[in-house]
Amino acid sequence: MKVIFMGTPDFAVNTLEEIIKAGHDVTLVVTQPDKPKGRKGELTPPPVKVCAMEHQIPVYQPDRIRKPENLNQILKNECDIIVVAAFGQILPQEILDHPKYCCINVHASLLPKYRGAAPIQWSIINGNQETGVTIQRMAAGIDTGDIITQEVVEIAKDETGGSLFDKLAVVGAKLCVRTMDLIEKGEETYTPQDESQATLVGMIAKDFGVIDFSKSAEEIERLIRGLNPWPSAFTKLNHKVFKIWKASVADGEPDSDLKPGTITGVTKNEMFVQTGKGILSLEEVQIEGKKRMDVGSFLRGYEVNPGDCFGLV
Repeated sequence: MKVIFMGTPDFAVNTLEEIIKAGHDVTLVVTQPDKPKGRKGELTPPPVKVCAMEHQIPVYQPDRIRKPENLNQILKNECDIIVVAAFGQILPQEILDHPKYCCINVHASLLPKYRGAAPIQWSIINGNQETGVTIQRMAAGIDTGDIITQEVVEIAKDETGGSLFDKLAVVGAKLCVRTMDLIEKGEETYTPQDESQATLVGMIAKDFGVIDFSKSAEEIERLIRGLNPWPSAFTKLNHKVFKIWKASVADGEPDSDLKPGTITGVTKNEMFVQTGKGILSLEEVQIEGKKRMDVGSFLRGYEVNPGDCFGLV
């Protein structure tokens, strides 16, 4: 099939590569504009653009796809199907109506659960045991289109946002190609979403990673995993940003007289923190200006004592 592909981050690269590998003709890739990155602010192309250029596929980078001139630039390209994977802009109806068959979206959740942005992180933060990928026929609403195919993926107990991202990117890419084959053969089915089960999640900003130690150790541990690698879960120690990359819920009951965020115990290779419910054992950390390291290595170079307290003040 002739394909217009729309996507931006690493998650979408797997799908684009799999579509090319399957022998489909990707005639145009639409992605977000290059953005400044690093201390020097050098313009950096999105991963999908890099992939498209490697395969010598034309790339178009509209700042706002709804502008008439940007819309016309895309619509002049005929296609059988439009495939969208984490593009980052809401598509107008003209785009949805353009392909011969339909416009499909690779969404990293089991719709109708976790419509919107950051479904991968939220599934870990909320303590779900499974998630998955949905290929939907796109509609005007945010992730409200009919479900064509789905595949369930289990969430491991030590799953991070990064590891689940990688899993779902691979599953989504292969499921997308299988779904395209069904559509081309006329064997697809469209199942309306159950609106009573719908949930909508928003984008995660950097400050979402601020740790609230009044929450339970279980909640904080899930937050740490869900926000690894970005934006990371963090607090402050002696006025320096202190990132926690890995932790676990420790045995024992917290001291009700201690303020949440208080360090309750320190050994050669362990550091324990009071929470609103339970004790959190820190395993991998990073203090401002240093590399991330296991907590034993950190304690060998930085003095921490019971009674010290984490916090943003």
